[in-house]
Amino acid sequence: MEILVLYYSRYGATRRLADAVSDGVLSVPGCNARLRAVPPISAVCEATEPVIPTEGPPYAEPKDLDECDGLLLGSPTRFGNMAAPMKYFIDQSLGQWLSGALIGKPAGVFTSTGSLHGGQEATLLSMMLPLMHHGMIMVGIPYSEKELLSTTTGGTPYGASHVAGPDSTRPVTDEEIRIARALGHRVASIAKKLRSPSS
Repeated sequence: MEILVLYYSRYGATRRLADAVSDGVLSVPGCNARLRAVPPISAVCEATEPVIPTEGPPYAEPKDLDECDGLLLGSPTRFGNMAAPMKYFIDQSLGQWLSGALIGKPAGVFTSTGSLHGGQEATLLSMMLPLMHHGMIMVGIPYSEKELLSTTTGGTPYGASHVAGPDSTRPVTDEEIRIARALGHRVASIAKKLRSPSS
């Protein structure tokens, strides 16, 4: 089972959440977390990113979407929405939409924002919209995850989140990590059940 953990991170917090989400995926026997990033974009036409990033996981390719059994999508918050590099990548997925490659597969979302009321929930909800157009099954986090009842930073029923602070230096908290792991575990578990011959 291949669960794609696809993210964009500017200052590292979303990448830290992606690592925790991947840990959650790997806690489900038989599931592998395929960690992929999307490259930054530039308004300057001559600017290009190297095919292979200098650090971190490889850049995502359309085939990663074709080959996944489930998807976890992560982006920093930009005015209550996903960052432009993630939106740009998703906008290139017309081929997967036409072929129905993602129909019926589970998906979850995660984000990092500068302040508690900086649009984390709006970002999570807006990230779900293109995935619903792809026919994916959206997976949230139930309140049986006790951290949702006690967190004073990130973490919502819509997906995992982190509050990075106005200068983006606040570390990801233990509660935020546990919520992110729970999301990864939940998406992978549901993907496994959906693929099971007995289901």
